[in-house]
Amino acid sequence: MKAIVAHAAKDLRLENQPVPNLGSGQLRIRLQSGGICGSDLHYYNHGGFGAVRLKEPMVLGHEVSGIVDAIGENVTSHEVGQLVAVSPSRPCNACEYCHGGAQNHCMNMRFYGSAMPFPHIQGAFRETLIADATQCAPADGLTAGEAAMAEPLAVVLHAAKQAGDLMGKRVLVTGCGPIGLLAVIVARAAGAVEVVATDITDFTTQMARKVGADMSHNVGDDPAALEQYSADKGHFDVLFECTGVAAVVASAVPALRPRGTIVQLGLGGDMTLPVQAMTAKELVLKGSFRFHGEFFTAVKLMRGGQIDVKPLITHNTPLGDFAAAFELASDRNQAVKVQIDFTTSD
Repeated sequence: MKAIVAHAAKDLRLENQPVPNLGSGQLRIRLQSGGICGSDLHYYNHGGFGAVRLKEPMVLGHEVSGIVDAIGENVTSHEVGQLVAVSPSRPCNACEYCHGGAQNHCMNMRFYGSAMPFPHIQGAFRETLIADATQCAPADGLTAGEAAMAEPLAVVLHAAKQAGDLMGKRVLVTGCGPIGLLAVIVARAAGAVEVVATDITDFTTQMARKVGADMSHNVGDDPAALEQYSADKGHFDVLFECTGVAAVVASAVPALRPRGTIVQLGLGGDMTLPVQAMTAKELVLKGSFRFHGEFFTAVKLMRGGQIDVKPLITHNTPLGDFAAAFELASDRNQAVKVQIDFTTSD
């Protein structure tokens, strides 16, 4: 089978690898769709992010869906021919965090396509994937592309839990990549009375309005765009911060109301924050990292029609054009979510 393997920054290869054996409790899946995530782009463009660096070749990818083509022993939950969304979250279920219901902080997490541990956890961008049946959510009624969006949607659902009740709240979203745009969609679905988004391109800010934002601002063209929201000690109750850029957080703090909540999703390295200004407003800063059970909720919400992710899927490219797909996904002026079609090689 073919797999997309990162060796170093800008060194991405399509390689032949053996198909692992199918074990008890597992499914063999013919991959259909794989979405390129921001972390995949960090490995491709920079060889890693922050202190996380590639130390050996690693198969990329963790936003995937596929068709079950074989079932291992002791599996009764799935059928051959069924479309499934595959969760990349594989906690050990034995450590103290797993026992405490915080599987996203598992001490021995095996998350597809992660260079955090060494040896690295190999990813899911491969034509044939062996996965535990417990990872796989039936995705009947969805397209393969929609099913592959379950992972980023789960990230945002976990962040929404961190934010608390959004009913009637005013929400600011900074950063309109896939996660930020999903934050707009989820905040609106959760009852936010107003959603405003910022980014640095016209394409992404226009997309924010398309998926439900009341207003969006290109802060690349107008760095002072948020100043209009700072009167009377601020306007927004909740900030979903999706850039991981310190200057963006600093610019948003004056627009937040006292006792507002910042949910930090963006990961880009350490940041220096305006702690005194945050303290004076009694702002609550909450980190949000990965997800676990929210993955299956994401699939149910898409299947039930409560969440529509289709507008975010801007490009679908053949497996043979994998390098061009990564370049396209890096271009915020024309792409939101670029997915690779693993059923076509040309």
